[in-house]
Amino acid sequence: MKRFLFASLIALLPVHAQAVEPDEKLVDPALEARAREISKELRCVVCQNQDIDSSNAGVARDLRLLVRERLTAGDSDNAVIDFIRARYGDYVLLKPPLNQKTVVLWLTPIFLVAAAVIFGGLSLVRARRSVEPDGIDEQDEARIQEALAVYGKRGSE
Repeated sequence: MKRFLFASLIALLPVHAQAVEPDEKLVDPALEARAREISKELRCVVCQNQDIDSSNAGVARDLRLLVRERLTAGDSDNAVIDFIRARYGDYVLLKPPLNQKTVVLWLTPIFLVAAAVIFGGLSLVRARRSVEPDGIDEQDEARIQEALAVYGKRGSE
């Protein structure tokens, strides 16, 4: 069991590894830290909901290099994000702003949760109604009494 757990841990280690390659890193630690923070806010346009800092895609590498290039040129963090946003649109942001273009993106989860609650509640109400007994008719009552009478005679013998 210990070997299995150890093998599982080793298999999961690459998942947490950063995709930033040594040749991408800036010499100045302060600029590198800023680049890392900016990279965590930008989505890889190829990957599914992954920031460019942890993506191995070529486009993510290009975006990381672009972030570092803009920081080296003296741009502020917001200027770098605005520059990349102007090229790729709001989709490149992991937390896009709420506007006309992104309102569906923001409201869809709310509608899905509301629909799940409504349909779940309705199905519970229907399930409870269908469990209620309808009652028995006279024919069923007669059969029950007959079965009890037969059982009663057998038990007394």
